[in-house]
This record gives sequence, C-alpha cells and structure tokens, in this order.
Amino acid sequence: MPGPGKTLDAFQADNGSCKAFAADQVKGQADAANQRALGTALLTTALGAATGAAGGSLDGDAGGGAAVGGAVGAGAGSAIGAMNNSADQQGIQAQYDNAFSQCMYAKGEQVPGFAPVQTAYVPSAKAAADPLVRATQSELIRLGYMQGVADGYTGPKTRRAISSYEQANGLPADGNSSARLLAKLQSTPTHAAATATASAPSAWVAPTGTASATPASASAPAASSWVAPTKSP
Repeated sequence: MPGPGKTLDAFQADNGSCKAFAADQVKGQADAANQRALGTALLTTALGAATGAAGGSLDGDAGGGAAVGGAVGAGAGSAIGAMNNSADQQGIQAQYDNAFSQCMYAKGEQVPGFAPVQTAYVPSAKAAADPLVRATQSELIRLGYMQGVADGYTGPKTRRAISSYEQANGLPADGNSSARLLAKLQSTPTHAAATATASAPSAWVAPTGTASATPASASAPAASSWVAPTKSP
C-alpha cells in the first residue's frame, strides 16, 4: 500500500523500481535451476537407456531394452529434476520477495509484516546534587546575589549570581563554583546592603553647624521627636 503522503504515481514508480531491484538480486538463478533440472533428466535418461540395453542384451534384444530403460530413466529423471527445481524456485522466490519488500519499505511504502523497530524510552537518571554548588548558592542567597533555594545544580541563575559577586569583589568573572570561591563567599559579611539603605530612626538629631545636614533634612517630613538644628551666630 502507498505510504503516508505518497501519491499513486509515486507508489507505482517505487513499485517498478523495486521490482527491478529484486529481479537483479536473483538474476540468473532461475535459469541455473532450470538447467540443473534438465541435466538431471538427461542423466537419468542416459543411465536408464544403458541399464535397459544391458538387460535387453541378455534376452537378445538390446535395442528394445535400451528404449524401455531410456523411457523409465527419462520419467524418473524428470520427476527428480522437477522436485529439485521446485525447491530451488521457492528459494529464489522468497529471496525476490524479501528484496522487493525491503526496497518498498525503504522508499516509505507500507509493507505487510514490516514495521519500524519500537524502542522503549528510558529516562536518564538525574545527576546527584553537588554539595559545593549547594553551599555556594547558600552563600549567594545570604549575600543577596541570588534568590530562591539552594538545590545543588548549576544553572544560568547560579552562574549569573556568581559572576555578579566576582565582578563586585574584583575577581575574574567566570561564573563557576570552586572551593576558593566558596571560601571567599563565606568570609564576606552580610551587613553592607541592608545597613546602607536603612532609614534614619525617629529620634535622630541632626548635627549642628553643618551645611550637609540641612538639604537632607529639609526634604524629609519632620518626625514627632525630631529636633531642628540651631542656627549658628
């Protein structure tokens, strides 16, 4: 039958092509089998004639014995040759059929008994988490370079966080975990970002006599206990 998406014209072209391919695979074998069958018949005919002639000579009629023996030998030889030839022809036909089917299947046609080999999908086991990567992620999370959980698997987010830390600390930014990087992370304090951005407490008192305190305090709403700086004389 035509394969999926195959037109009838394409199917017929593949059919003719594959018949020629299969015929080429068994080329000359049928003629050779026929020649063997004929040879068997001729040999048994000759042997039968010789046997008949020998028997007829004992009775004084060698010619008649040869004729009878030849006929018997020819009949026996034909039967033996036909039987052998039939077996040969069946083998040749099977070889032709296999070659034709393989050709048609290779060209995408549907062939009874031929189907793609089904292979079972076996999912690969997930690699174990890396303790070094997990510890590195934990330190990056502590320092604010990374959010989420430390799962022990290096991904784009982990590499970006490592690169950001390395750039901020003057290290070569390769984005890779290492024991040396982990030691550097563990020695880095966590106070910097949160402390720098903390707002002033409500009881903060601005220093007197400084010009820098006035602009910052002028734009901020006055707290209930905030004391304004006194003007210097």
